[in-house]
Amino acid sequence: MTGMQRVVVMASGLAMGLLAGATCFLTWDHANQVAGVVSAFVGIASLGTALWAAVASATESSGSSIRVSATGSATARGGGSANTGVALPAGLVDPARVEVTGTGDADAEGGQANTGASFQ
Repeated sequence: MTGMQRVVVMASGLAMGLLAGATCFLTWDHANQVAGVVSAFVGIASLGTALWAAVASATESSGSSIRVSATGSATARGGGSANTGVALPAGLVDPARVEVTGTGDADAEGGQANTGASFQ
């Protein structure tokens, strides 16, 4: 468990203890009102946490990169296709995040040959 996770667990336990202690000194009507307000705050906080996690996840995945190196030779003839690198759908990965080094030779006679990265 990371340090931040421990802090969150301890804060949650402390908040539950304080809430339980406070409701011991309240009448049922007041405890019901406090519970309604607390549940509204918890709902808003959980929505914010979910949105934060979604944005962090999207940012993390869009920051990934692909490395292609030391590929062999590719030869395509007669409308065929040869690939010793990587072929990615267009828009899946930012081409600026693809690193291609030390690729082989590509020879295409009426076809398509790729030894690095191809975005289709």
